[in-house]
Amino acid sequence: MTIGIFDSGIGGLSILQALRALMPAQDYIYLADSAYAPYGERDAEYVLTRSRTCVQALLDEGCGMIVIACNTATALAGRALRNEYPVLPIVGIEPAIKPAAALTRNGHVGVLATQGTLASSKFLTLLDAVKAAKPQVHIHPFAPHGLALAIETQDAAQIERLSSAACQAMLGTPSGMGCDTVVLGCTHYPLIRAVLASKLGTGVQLIDPADAVAQQARQLLPDALKLRAGSGTLMLRSTGDLASLSAAIARYAA
Repeated sequence: MTIGIFDSGIGGLSILQALRALMPAQDYIYLADSAYAPYGERDAEYVLTRSRTCVQALLDEGCGMIVIACNTATALAGRALRNEYPVLPIVGIEPAIKPAAALTRNGHVGVLATQGTLASSKFLTLLDAVKAAKPQVHIHPFAPHGLALAIETQDAAQIERLSSAACQAMLGTPSGMGCDTVVLGCTHYPLIRAVLASKLGTGVQLIDPADAVAQQARQLLPDALKLRAGSGTLMLRSTGDLASLSAAIARYAA
């Protein structure tokens, strides 16, 4: 079985890296929808249309499982895709605020995500569930406008400016008590984990759900494939510049 992975661009490489680390023998096709990025600041219909196109492209290449390596696409298109492909294993991703709420020491959890993710009914439902289960924990969502695009285009100056603003928001919450736990709720953000960690300081733990996504994908594999040995293949596809994607793979997911 070939596992198809798609994202609006290079953000999903953080998920690809976790998948290949856990299941190195599987075959993968990674599709970056770079010509239509970013998804996080688009409306729901746009994201759903692009997600449908990406899934069909991966199915046309023989993929037997789909990993939506994008929080916004999962939030705005995941349910529709599962309804449209009821027998196809589809693995999505969501901001890991449940484990973050369990790990926080001071009761303040920050969530860095795109506006599309934070405004989605899926995220708001998740947020309500966490608040009900952990009323003593305060969740502080923040959408760093333009940060995913800056990471996508490798704009160092913009990454520096926007990540600084995001980290200041996490450390200077309205309560006056900074977040000690920050959820990376966009798959682009783990690609600059070192930058964020340096600005937040050693007392702040960063939560990235990539490993949990990989574990879920492995659970959905047929048992025979779980025992497969050797090294699988990786094929790259992009609606944008394939050379840029190849360079990003070498940098982030080799």
